[in-house]
Amino acid sequence: MTGCFAGLNYNGTVFKKIDISEMTLNDVDSFEACETLCTIYSKNKWGGWYKMPYVLIFGATLIIGGLVATGIRIVRPVEQGLIERFGKYKRTAQQGLNWIIPAVDKMRKVNITERMIDVEPQTVITKDKLNAIVDAVVYYKIQDTKKAMYNVDNHKRQLASLARTTLRAVIGKMSLTEANENRDEINTKVETVLDKETDSYGVEVLRVELQKIEPPEDVQIAMNQVVKAEQEKIAAQDFATAVETKADGERRAEIKNAQGIKQGRILQAEGKAQAIKLENEAAQKYFKGNAMELKKLESMAIALKTNTKIVVPEGKQLVNVIGNLAGIK
Repeated sequence: MTGCFAGLNYNGTVFKKIDISEMTLNDVDSFEACETLCTIYSKNKWGGWYKMPYVLIFGATLIIGGLVATGIRIVRPVEQGLIERFGKYKRTAQQGLNWIIPAVDKMRKVNITERMIDVEPQTVITKDKLNAIVDAVVYYKIQDTKKAMYNVDNHKRQLASLARTTLRAVIGKMSLTEANENRDEINTKVETVLDKETDSYGVEVLRVELQKIEPPEDVQIAMNQVVKAEQEKIAAQDFATAVETKADGERRAEIKNAQGIKQGRILQAEGKAQAIKLENEAAQKYFKGNAMELKKLESMAIALKTNTKIVVPEGKQLVNVIGNLAGIK
């Protein structure tokens, strides 16, 4: 079996390719000295070439594996990744496993879930020249990650600043009372303006919520007094209405009662008239020409009815006395 080698000797010169059978003692010494620094290729009887030593293969595998591992990036479901190559936008990485070229590419992760901005309280002058302290929150969501990162410097700060100016513009056209009574209208107007103006930011404004609209302390005290007076006025009106209703009810009851008494008296008079009529008819029929006897009978009936005392003379019977009083012979 023959072979060849190439390597470096101690002086740094490159050995030329020679056959082992032609090697001299000097060549053998040099070969042994640089054996650990050079790669040996041996040719077998079939004419093939042996592979590189396993140590070099293992080292190359480690290097390649390390490069692959350092390029792995995992993007969560609530994020998107922007991949830049040498400072220039390359592509947008979606959720899951992604790979970038180490030292060449760089990934910047962006949260794409719904987020909230707390707009700092500010003083707004209303249409009726009152200073009101206004506080609000804005809910938004990133729709275009590339626009949100490259079209605006810190979209969150820009959105908060725009919300403040929009609130001043909308509330400044209303009185303090109108602003407090039309909060939903203010929310809708501010949301519409923000959604339109932030289209280039790559974000979508979901909703705007006013947290408070507070006037100065002295104005607040005056407003509370006005509200209290209005409540007292309403209570007085309700009380007057109740008294009036009660009096009207009592008046109606008295009228009904009087009408009942009147009707009763009419009926009573009609009854008496009917009785007199019947009595007259009876008198004409049975006591015609004897009115005196009829009168005595009536007087006797009334006396007996009212328990009138009757004095009976001595020696006379009670029946005879009553008969005499009644005119009965």
